[in-house]
Amino acid sequence: MTDQNLSTQSQLRSHWLVVGFLLVLLIAYNLVCHIWGAELRINLDEAQRELFRSVFYGVAIILFPLTNLLRFILIRLNQTMPGDKPAKQRYFVTTTVALLLIETVAVFGFVMFILGDDFNTLYIFSVLGALGLFLHRPKIEELAAIDQALSAKNQ
Repeated sequence: MTDQNLSTQSQLRSHWLVVGFLLVLLIAYNLVCHIWGAELRINLDEAQRELFRSVFYGVAIILFPLTNLLRFILIRLNQTMPGDKPAKQRYFVTTTVALLLIETVAVFGFVMFILGDDFNTLYIFSVLGALGLFLHRPKIEELAAIDQALSAKNQ
């Protein structure tokens, strides 16, 4: 690897800490449900749970492309907006916003479990949340593109 690539990877350390924190949080949801699941459950009526589940699935379906679009827009804004913030800081905000937005999908599973749904719903939303974390992980190429655009603009 080149020195430039190693430097860029070290700049992503805080970005990856956010990913790690959200992944640990996702695992914690599942562990809490397995360990203290019986005490946490409210056990709503099936019809009410079905309505919540349908709304959460609909929101999850909308959140995936919406988060992708938002991330794309934020990356382009990072490259073109004036200001003296470095590329690392701009990209950190972009990845954090995208990751937090997609992490809400995993929270839906935790909420549905508390409302009385089975582990199946928890697992579905957890896998969707993990998929979202994978899709919106920090990427060296995006940070390098932002850095390159800012350097070209400042010349």
